[in-house]
Amino acid sequence: MLRTIGLAFVLLLGVAVLPPAHAAADPQTVVQTIADDLAKAIEGHQSELKNDREKLLKVIDGILLPHFDIDYASILVLGQYARAATPEQRARFAKAFYESITHRYAEGLLNYTKGRVKVLPSRGDTNDKKTIVRTQVTLDDGKPIAVDYAFRKTSSGEWKAYDVIVEGISYVTNYRNQVAAEIQKSSLDALIKRLETQGVDALKTMEKEQQGG
Repeated sequence: MLRTIGLAFVLLLGVAVLPPAHAAADPQTVVQTIADDLAKAIEGHQSELKNDREKLLKVIDGILLPHFDIDYASILVLGQYARAATPEQRARFAKAFYESITHRYAEGLLNYTKGRVKVLPSRGDTNDKKTIVRTQVTLDDGKPIAVDYAFRKTSSGEWKAYDVIVEGISYVTNYRNQVAAEIQKSSLDALIKRLETQGVDALKTMEKEQQGG
C-alpha cells in the first residue's frame, strides 16, 4: 500500500501545477487540467530530471508550495499534538515533513504519463470547507485504483489540496498514526529534529515500524 500511497502523493503534487490564473476554478476542473498539463510537463524530460535530482526537487517545490495547503495538512497530521505545539514547532514540523515526503517520492513523478488519471463525475455540490474530487488512477501494471483528493477553499479564495485518499486510506490519517507513535516514544521536538536531520531515513523508519517490521 505504501507504493500506491507514494504514487498518489506524487499525483497530489500534480494538483499544484495549475498556475495562479486558474486558482478560482472548481477542484474538479483543477484536477482535470492537471491530469493533462502534468503529462506535457514531464513527458520527454524524464532522463534530464532523473539525472538531476536537485532540479527535480526544485520543480516539485515550484509547483507544490503555492497550491498545496501544507500548513493545514501538517496540523491534521499532528492531530491531537497540534494543540499543544507552539507556532514555531508547527512551522518546523510542516517544513521538515514536507521535505521528507517530497524527497521520499520525488522519482515517482517521473513515471507520470498521459492517461494515468481519469477524473470521475462529481457527487453533490462544491463545499468550501471540504470538497472531494474522485479519480481513477492506472498503476504501472495496468491496475486501476480509486484515488480521491480533498480540497478546501482558503480565506484568499484559492482552492488548495490537503489530503489524498487511496483505496479508502487517507494520506493524512496514515501519517498521523505514524507521527503519533513517534511522539509517544519520544517527543514532538525529537521527531522534528529527526525529520530535519535524517529526512527520508526517518520517514522510512516510521513507515517500517507502522507496518510492524
